[in-house]
Amino acid sequence: MSQELDQSRTADRLLLESVRHSALPGAAILVLSTAGAATGLALPAVLGHTLDLLLSGRPATTWLTACAALTCLLVVVDALDGVLAGTTNARSTAWFRRRLLRHVLAAGPRCTDRVPPGDIVARLVGNAAHAGGAPAALAGTVAAVVTPVGGLVALAVVDLWTAVAFLVGMPLLVLLLKAFVRESGDSVARYQESQGEIAARLVEAVGGARTIAAAGTARREQARILEPLTALSAQGYRMWRVQGRSTAHAAVIVPLLQIAVLAVAGTRLASGELSVGGLLAAARYAALATGIGMLVGRLNGLVRSRGAARRLAALLAVPATDHGDARLPPGDGTLELRGITVARGDRTILAGLDLTVPGGTSLALVGRSGSGKSTLAAVAGRLADPDAGTVTLDGVPLHELPREVLRRAVGQAFERPALLGGTIGGTIAFGAGEPDAAAVREAARTACADDFVRRLPLGYDTPCAEAPLSGGEAQRLGLARAFAHPGRLLILDDATSSLDTVTELRVGEALTRQAGARTRLIIAHRASTAARADRVAWLHEGRVRAVGPHARLWQLADYRAVFTDTDGTDHSAHDD
Repeated sequence: MSQELDQSRTADRLLLESVRHSALPGAAILVLSTAGAATGLALPAVLGHTLDLLLSGRPATTWLTACAALTCLLVVVDALDGVLAGTTNARSTAWFRRRLLRHVLAAGPRCTDRVPPGDIVARLVGNAAHAGGAPAALAGTVAAVVTPVGGLVALAVVDLWTAVAFLVGMPLLVLLLKAFVRESGDSVARYQESQGEIAARLVEAVGGARTIAAAGTARREQARILEPLTALSAQGYRMWRVQGRSTAHAAVIVPLLQIAVLAVAGTRLASGELSVGGLLAAARYAALATGIGMLVGRLNGLVRSRGAARRLAALLAVPATDHGDARLPPGDGTLELRGITVARGDRTILAGLDLTVPGGTSLALVGRSGSGKSTLAAVAGRLADPDAGTVTLDGVPLHELPREVLRRAVGQAFERPALLGGTIGGTIAFGAGEPDAAAVREAARTACADDFVRRLPLGYDTPCAEAPLSGGEAQRLGLARAFAHPGRLLILDDATSSLDTVTELRVGEALTRQAGARTRLIIAHRASTAARADRVAWLHEGRVRAVGPHARLWQLADYRAVFTDTDGTDHSAHDD
């Protein structure tokens, strides 16, 4: 309950910020909407007076002109209001998306750890659009209140007794609006949650398309993706029922109020207390005062905006990675991890781990699946922060370094690299620095990628989308990107797992030969990879079981079993 309350408050603050951001166009919408409401309120009085003049045989040219002018003004104001509202919605939506995207990128992997990628996309696209309608909807709602309130006041001016007749039924309209807001708010929130769940499952399926095809489970996967559709449909029908019920109630209450007003007005006309024009004006003002349909529509827009803002607020609640302003002194790239503890729910992944990687050396991380290797690599490169403990590079805690300094000092390559540079050359150059063409090609040669890149239609200028790459080729591009941005520390998170034996050997030799003073932290699943490292850290259940040269650890049967269990290969001949 407390978390929901916090999200509601954050959502309200977020909507308030968007209203401030769109203050000028929002004020313009409010002025136009209010002007339209005022014009609509003035028209019945002018029409009624004109009718009285015509019935009495007096000249009414001026008043007829006024009627025409007010009608034209109403059309123009409504048109301008519609154009400005559409523009404001687009600007406000863009503001939400920029803010959310900036936060998602600043939070990094934390976001995808807590919210599925597909749901994040759904919030950035659909929910941001709904929340973006808040400034225009709020201005329109304020103006929409002017019409019924103004209609009631004008009704009292025309004839007080007609206003009294209307006020008798007014509490029913208020209760109707209150019930509509309460019920529709809950259904909108649940509807948007179901949309996000479908989007999350769809993105998972697209990413695993080959696995689904190979397993022949397309129908089963389709059913899994669309399973939340039942809840989505139920909430959609619920929203229509709420709106339909409100409309039906209004369809009963509104005519009864209008009939009551007309009955009183007719009685007043018969007694000579009200003119025919006054009767016309009273009828029209009664219709305006009961204009609940427009108000319900505006409130529905605000309800959708607030529900969407709550989902955006939940995403903003994921803490962004903070950075300090410390300077990184000259050093050889010594990496130290002290008391590192990482927990996910009830499971402890790393437990008080201590590890030192001397500058300019290479350390291979070895361990069975689930031993904490990837988590340790993420903490070492500050893609994740430990729950306890400190990571330092040349004596400086990573969290005290500015983002730009940290990313220039630490290079990383992954098992499944994302090709984000647009072109093949842009992918290799993608990073904190700006390597030139010569540096890009040299990095590609080091990663054994230059040969296949040159065979592509446009070479390094080939768009990534037009370059069919194998898993090994994609990994080589990821390695080339890491090589193109030299720093003090290079972390390879299983970044050679898809390479063939010969290529893996050449890349491993390049790492040893060309790394210079660069410190290397390598997740190793192959005994050959571990053998080329200066030292090996053997992880077991989140702790360091042993540290030493591969050749010495290889004498231990349990250590050899790690590689047998990992890749199913017997490495018993690797005793040298």
